[in-house]
Amino acid sequence: MPITVERVDFLSVPSRDIERARAFYVDTLGLPLERDTPAGIEVTAGQVTLGVWEPEKMGLPFEPAPNHIALRVPDVEAARSGLEAAGVEFDGDTLDTGVCHMAFFRDPDGNALMLHRRYAPV
Repeated sequence: MPITVERVDFLSVPSRDIERARAFYVDTLGLPLERDTPAGIEVTAGQVTLGVWEPEKMGLPFEPAPNHIALRVPDVEAARSGLEAAGVEFDGDTLDTGVCHMAFFRDPDGNALMLHRRYAPV
């Protein structure tokens, strides 16, 4: 029998240093801080919460998330320029797929992120 999913409550983002992660997600990316939690912090990324936490403090191994979290922005190149000016390094050039623009980067813990904007009609 299928389950009923009401929504996605959060995406888990592992960290080794919550204060460094807070500085990156709140100050560098400019995501609103929702709250501090016993495990770390929660920030708002559009309609999704990112739950940043330290797995090693809970006896679990740390491994960066390899699957990119696509952050939709109005203009990929403008957002990329702003982040590069703040010291964020990108993995290669901005990709134009013929449908969207994507620029890949990582947070200080190595978690995969991307700036994304679809320009082709759905």
